Amino acid sequence: MRNLRLLRAAERRPGPAAAAPGAPQCFCLGAEPGTVFVGSQHGLLELGPAAHTVTREVSLIAEGFMPEDRSGCIVGLEDLPEQECVCVATAAGDILLCNLSTKEVECVGSVDSGLSTMSWSPDQELFLLVTGQQTLIMMTRDFEPITEKQIHQDDFGEEKFVALGWGKKETQFHGSEGKQAAHRKQTVLSWDDGRPRVTWRGDGQFVAVSAVCPETGARKIRVWNRELVLQSTSEPISGLEQALAWKPSGSLIASTQEKPNRHDVVFLEKNGLLHGEFTLPFQKGQVKVNELLWNADSTILAIWLEDLKKDENCKPNSYVQLWTTGNYHWYLKQSLHFGNLEKNQLVSLLWDPVIPYRLHVLCQGWHYLSYDWHWTINHGMGENSQHVANVAVIDGDKVLVTAFQHAVVPPPMCTYHLQFTQAVNQIAFHTDPKHSGDMAILDADNRISVYRYGERILHCVVRRNLLSLRVMNPLGLRFLTWLPDNSFLVVGQDQHATQSVLHLTAVPHVAGAEEQLSVSVDGEVISLCCSPVTKTVALQLADGQILKYLWEASTPVLEPWQTSSGSAVQFPHPCVQTSLTKISGEVSKIVASNITSFATYNEFLLVTTNSHTCQCFCLKDMSVKALQTGLSSAAVPSNETLRNVERGSRIITVVPQDTKVVLQMPRGNLETIHHRALVLAQIQKWLNRLMFREAFQCMRKLRINLNLLYDHNPKVFLENVETFIKQIDSVNYINLFFTELKEEDFTKSMYPSLNGSSNAQPQQHPDQKKVNLVSFSYCRYCLSILTAYVKKSPPELETALQKVHDLRGNISPDVTAVSAEEALKYLLFLVDVNELYDYSLGTYDFDLVIMVAEKSQKDPKEYLPFLNTLRKMETNYQRYTIDRHLKRYTKALGHLSKCGPEHFSEFLNLVKDQNQYYEALKLYPPSTQEYKDISDAYGDYLNQKQLYEQAALIFARAGLFAKALDSFLTSGSWQQALCMASRLGYTEDKLSSLARSMAGKLVEQRKHAEAAILLEQYTQDYEEAVLLLLEGALWEEALRLIHKYGRLDILETNFKPAIQEAQKSQLMFLDSQKTAFLRHKSRLQVVRELKEKASASLTNYEMPNCPELDLISETSSVVTASDMNSKYSHSNSRISARSSKNRRKAERKRYSLKEGSPFEDVALLEALGENVRAVETVKDIHILLKQLVLFGYDEQAGELQRVLEDILHLMETSLPEIWSPELRQSSLNPVLGPNSTANSIMAAYQQKRMVTPVVQDPELLIPPKLNKNLQWKLHLLQ
Repeated sequence: MRNLRLLRAAERRPGPAAAAPGAPQCFCLGAEPGTVFVGSQHGLLELGPAAHTVTREVSLIAEGFMPEDRSGCIVGLEDLPEQECVCVATAAGDILLCNLSTKEVECVGSVDSGLSTMSWSPDQELFLLVTGQQTLIMMTRDFEPITEKQIHQDDFGEEKFVALGWGKKETQFHGSEGKQAAHRKQTVLSWDDGRPRVTWRGDGQFVAVSAVCPETGARKIRVWNRELVLQSTSEPISGLEQALAWKPSGSLIASTQEKPNRHDVVFLEKNGLLHGEFTLPFQKGQVKVNELLWNADSTILAIWLEDLKKDENCKPNSYVQLWTTGNYHWYLKQSLHFGNLEKNQLVSLLWDPVIPYRLHVLCQGWHYLSYDWHWTINHGMGENSQHVANVAVIDGDKVLVTAFQHAVVPPPMCTYHLQFTQAVNQIAFHTDPKHSGDMAILDADNRISVYRYGERILHCVVRRNLLSLRVMNPLGLRFLTWLPDNSFLVVGQDQHATQSVLHLTAVPHVAGAEEQLSVSVDGEVISLCCSPVTKTVALQLADGQILKYLWEASTPVLEPWQTSSGSAVQFPHPCVQTSLTKISGEVSKIVASNITSFATYNEFLLVTTNSHTCQCFCLKDMSVKALQTGLSSAAVPSNETLRNVERGSRIITVVPQDTKVVLQMPRGNLETIHHRALVLAQIQKWLNRLMFREAFQCMRKLRINLNLLYDHNPKVFLENVETFIKQIDSVNYINLFFTELKEEDFTKSMYPSLNGSSNAQPQQHPDQKKVNLVSFSYCRYCLSILTAYVKKSPPELETALQKVHDLRGNISPDVTAVSAEEALKYLLFLVDVNELYDYSLGTYDFDLVIMVAEKSQKDPKEYLPFLNTLRKMETNYQRYTIDRHLKRYTKALGHLSKCGPEHFSEFLNLVKDQNQYYEALKLYPPSTQEYKDISDAYGDYLNQKQLYEQAALIFARAGLFAKALDSFLTSGSWQQALCMASRLGYTEDKLSSLARSMAGKLVEQRKHAEAAILLEQYTQDYEEAVLLLLEGALWEEALRLIHKYGRLDILETNFKPAIQEAQKSQLMFLDSQKTAFLRHKSRLQVVRELKEKASASLTNYEMPNCPELDLISETSSVVTASDMNSKYSHSNSRISARSSKNRRKAERKRYSLKEGSPFEDVALLEALGENVRAVETVKDIHILLKQLVLFGYDEQAGELQRVLEDILHLMETSLPEIWSPELRQSSLNPVLGPNSTANSIMAAYQQKRMVTPVVQDPELLIPPKLNKNLQWKLHLLQ
């Protein structure tokens, strides 16, 4: 869930005099901080920490070690601090020691065949030379040779695998490529420079060499130890490329591989076997990978890529990508685009061996760059319940957004993702808590995309390009911050390396609006944080100084942050993560040094420590000294502030108005904890707001003692017992609350932290116990509870009767308590006695039945014989009889199923009579005969309802495969029908006959692809399958079958004539559509002109002025379109309005294309829209075009593409004319309708808006859309 954030970007560009001698070829880092040694065609240069200076220089041409025509090349460079010199290896074979202080150059060795690579071990004890004769020479730091070996060895190495008798590699399965893949000759890629690549393991014990094998013509990777003893050789890898990098942790070797359909970064183990890969976001053949580099702690993989040259006059684009992994997924976190200018072409790049997240880059124009990165978590800053706790993760050109308020989704999955056209480099959430879901994205092109959070998804509202800001290098802008006043604050680099620039730019509300303001900062900004509460931004400089930026001032104010005593705040050490919060006491002080992550939420500070704990502190009344004491290892925090977590856990976010803290483990998976301090604080807030339901659910789920509901504030709780009952709304929960009540104040014993903050009041009845007080408060609500059960929908009268029965058995000494007689009398007042009698009978409690009957006016001779008959029955049959009498058939089936098999016929009849099949199936195990009988009846019932597929599923589940087969055939589920045929043991001939029958039905349904599958796979009639595919215009599938079975003769007899006929058919169809479109378009213009003239004649008509006109309603003079066309309205009066389908059918009949019909213009719009949509569907002819080109019918393909392109152009240019903006506006604001008034109608007449047709289908007034993103044309036909 973490992203890489750029802390600082430094650059150096030596002056013209220093950069003149030759072009840079390689560079290395010096032991002194900020020192860089650069090797060029001329010699060796040392760049100092200053931006434009060359400290020292040695000319190798003057010393005679490089040719004067500057054709020499330096193949290796290494700084040796103990010898105070730099080791240089030239392509001519010389190994030189250059002392830049004395400018002395010493040749310590020479190789006649020349050198292609020099690579030193990480501990600088050994170095490896690769000579021009493809040999390896291992030498000590004193330049004494240890041994020399040939690169290309026939032996595998010491770690050769043990054969287990499984045969040779050549005889084993090779997947879709076939066994011939083992004998295929592999060749190196054309752009590969052929030079060997060398990489050392992090501990320097092993070295890997990648070289082009002269026998196979492809690259192989061999692993050697420090004595140059071959350990292993990689397996043959097709398309293996030159890049090579051994992970410093020692687990994997990274390289790249070009596969048939993608470009991968692959990983190999030390034994030479492949172990995982990920795909680069480029098409095959689009880029080449020059180098791979791991950073020092093996967490970031840098990839240097270049576009493959397609134009000799144009330099290729260069990229550097930074990849990280988490939860077995590789993320592209940063993308640096260096463009195609020659001066920006990369020479080399290196990771800093001491500072793991510093990347050094050298360009052709003597432009040196260094970037410092650090991990960050991009999350929203909202604090209310509407904030969904969004966390955004960069993954190349996607942003993965997870809303932790709704669900904890483990990466690499997410709640939703945003797709961009360019790689994303920075994310900024809105710092205003009210808009914490809004997000701003800065991509590799320095373009900001702003997304506003809606009800469900994010909507992009504006994109803003920041190229107008002065950006001197890739990623020249950092610390993008969205301020609460809807402006953006971003940090750039000044011309001086030690100065930064603050750019303030507003979010444009309209396209083209720009507001930019820049403020210079005397120092490098390495962190930035914003507080919407204090409306300030805190800037941390590289020297630890803290600056305060006030964005709401009329002019930007940038001032040092000062304490209350007036002294400047300065951190003793740089901090990579900062946050603003309020705390009392001295600042600028180290309070803990074992923190791995932290987060601030409201008044809380949460931290994780190296001792694998998560601590939570309330900063509301805490001082810095108290915080230091709580974080010290010597202190013993209470159980509420500290809890153990898994080793390496980091805080991701805290969900607002909740108790969830989301942690991420080192592997990448997520865990959610509920910190006890946050839980108690949130419960306290809920209880103060009388939100008992939320507090109870949280306490029950997280095992907080329920006594806290009362102990938090006894007076308020007793006054709001009714509110508590309404909110809890569960008898079981209230009973649970009663069972946990104890005569103990839990704010003093179990939760002492709440004792001082709770609103505890002295008890009003100190002589009474807590449990009795609460119980008495609930006893008063007995009749209210009965009323609640009766008023529920549906009423729960059984539960109410049971409550009355319980009162009858429990005699309370309290005189105010409600008796059973009073409760029953009250219940009879609410419910009809006969209905209550039936419900009491449904409880199967005859005592309760008699109790209700005695209170009614029923004659005992009516109900006593019935009750006596029921008493004599067996229990289950008795309850079945009662349920059937009460028409509770589901319960009746449950009781009857327990009466034994002798009653099953009665059971089945009841199921059929009441259609209780689904409930009946739940009562018997699937293996019983009863289950099969019920399923048989259920399937027959579903067949009668014409639900054939569902009936087949029931039959198949019960093992009735013959009936299932018939039902599947009827429903058209041919796959399931074949499965049933297999279960029935059909012979091959019988199965073939069944397949032919189903294929015929599928052809009738225009499902040619499925019919072809049946004929090919089950009847082996592939020729007929091909013909069906040609009939369905499935050209590519037909071509595949033709080549699969070697029937090339079908190409001439059927395939080519079919595509030619299809081309002619499409031309005829397009010609007819074009003709109809032009005819309807010209007619529509004529109709509109006639209507405009008619409307003008109506508006020009004026009545004479007379006093009586004031008595006439304004609407009486309005002649609406419906009035003018009233003579047509009676023609449809016979049409019934029984359904919306009939109404729509009648409405369509009104739109006639007949000339002079009242809605002819609407009919013409409908016809034109159908023409456009019909032509739009023809874009799928790109498959036909490819087949025509494939078989040499270029002329026919070109003609078809040209005709379709002309028609699409015609329609695209005609759409604004046919569906004018006025027409679209009228569809949104109709003249006539429920919201219209007389004044609005008259105003519409005066504005001549009544020309717009009055239709009941406003979608006809909206133009059809043409999909311009669909790539259907063939470039070679243009």
